[in-house]
Amino acid sequence: MPDLFAAIEPEPAAPRAAADRPLADRLRPTGLAGLVGQEHLLRPEAPLARMLERGRLASLILWGPPGCGKTTLARLLAREAHEPLMALSAVMAGVADLRKSFEEARKQRARGRRPILFIDEIHRFNRTQQDGLLHEVEDGTVTLIGATTENPSFALTPALVSRCHVLVLERLSGAALLTLLARAEAELGHALPLDEFARGRLAELADGDGRYLLNLVEMLADLPPEPALGPEALAEHLQRRLPLYDKGQESHYNLISALHKSVRGSDPDAALYWLARMLQGGEDPRYLARRLVRMAVEDIGLADPQALILTRAAAETYEQLGTPEGELALAEATLYLALAPKSNAAYLAYGAAQAAAQEHGSLPPPMHIRNAPTRLMKRLGYGQGYAYDHDAPDGFSGQDYFPDGMARLRFFEPTDQGFETELAERVARLDRLRRERSGQGEA
Repeated sequence: MPDLFAAIEPEPAAPRAAADRPLADRLRPTGLAGLVGQEHLLRPEAPLARMLERGRLASLILWGPPGCGKTTLARLLAREAHEPLMALSAVMAGVADLRKSFEEARKQRARGRRPILFIDEIHRFNRTQQDGLLHEVEDGTVTLIGATTENPSFALTPALVSRCHVLVLERLSGAALLTLLARAEAELGHALPLDEFARGRLAELADGDGRYLLNLVEMLADLPPEPALGPEALAEHLQRRLPLYDKGQESHYNLISALHKSVRGSDPDAALYWLARMLQGGEDPRYLARRLVRMAVEDIGLADPQALILTRAAAETYEQLGTPEGELALAEATLYLALAPKSNAAYLAYGAAQAAAQEHGSLPPPMHIRNAPTRLMKRLGYGQGYAYDHDAPDGFSGQDYFPDGMARLRFFEPTDQGFETELAERVARLDRLRRERSGQGEA
């Protein structure tokens, strides 16, 4: 095993040229003031600041999403405390590595030092490995800093969590990512050729992950300074093209398109013709059954919820009867779909929800609708203020379930077709109750 201190102290004798190092490594801050996006941990009244003021760190669990700065914070804390840092990855390390770390830590303790053991991805340790940390953490042989993307209440043993302070790191905000982008451009020596909207889009693509943002910057670093790219041109540089269909099967896709569009166009005779054409041509009936289910959810939707049930039943009937008897069930389902009321409201609503999810990234649920099965989670405010809808008038509390800081959006717009007429009335009623119970009245 290599020297545990080699990466931290002493400095390597022949460091690599800066240009050869990844941008994320070159931009690691040298002091806590340079850490972006985690200001809540560094406020004077925060526990971490009080520990540093006393000059002694407690064992810590750093819990946060990828790319939020957990490893960087651990390194900076060791530097701020002027103590040696030993680093392990739980992905690669085992019990033998822990023992060697403890032996080295005892030597450091004999010299009056308080060594810090940093374990990245600590949730990857099994229960035995986690239990192997307890004695040395408790007797002060090492100060443990563990980094994890998983909820400590579930991913770590209660005994280990009880010996550590849990610090929650947040995904990087858009402002923090733009600060990081500016630092990257300063390190590169030039600005990226992006207009204002493309810069914002680049931050959105990073989705709160600073490391991923810097990887994207490296992909764009060699672009010519002109012209400035907008969001669409940026997407062309960063996104992979989807694979094309095999043109040797063009007839297959033309015929399934004809069947689907005939159903959508409420033409039962044409739909039945294209179904027969495909079956006679040797198409797999199971493939056609799957496509009929797709039509039920895409083109009929909630205008006739029975369509999904019937197409699923047709698929099961074919499995029981096989060819040719089972094909009649597919024919009946095709006729039913063609004659059913049509609505793509659910299809459009899901597409709009997908676009919103991509735009807003990994915003967490508001605290009041998070479960709090552990004391740690309750202490962090999980579940506080939740209104149980079954206890509310009409079984409807009117609480907001969107993420904090995200405006309420409307995805589902029921049509005047079939059952969706009833759903439209229900949506309107719930909207009215929500306004009343949130104090907005009838405005």
